[in-house]
Amino acid sequence: MNYDRAATRLAFGGLVRRLETDLGAQCEFEQDTQDSSEYGRARVPAEATVCGTRIVVCVSTFGSLAELRAANPGAYFGTDDAREEGALDPADLATVEQALAELGYVSVPEVADSRK
Repeated sequence: MNYDRAATRLAFGGLVRRLETDLGAQCEFEQDTQDSSEYGRARVPAEATVCGTRIVVCVSTFGSLAELRAANPGAYFGTDDAREEGALDPADLATVEQALAELGYVSVPEVADSRK
């Protein structure tokens, strides 16, 4: 598989702009993480979500995988746990997942390691 840094950067920039448009708030982001399997993270601010919990989208350098997380990585036992505890609203998640799908990303929920 050939890694195309420029294409990944463009796709990630498009994702950040899409999240900002769809959720009506400026997202913090970091990208091109050195020595990591993660290309970048986009953070939807807590103020832009129904439950007041920040949504973090982590994009992999391997293909177009994107993992959804609540608050911070590992803050919950996973995306489902955060939703069950009332930290994530299903409509907010659907908005993010729709943006990911329409931009060609494969969305995977965070699943915490139960051995921690």
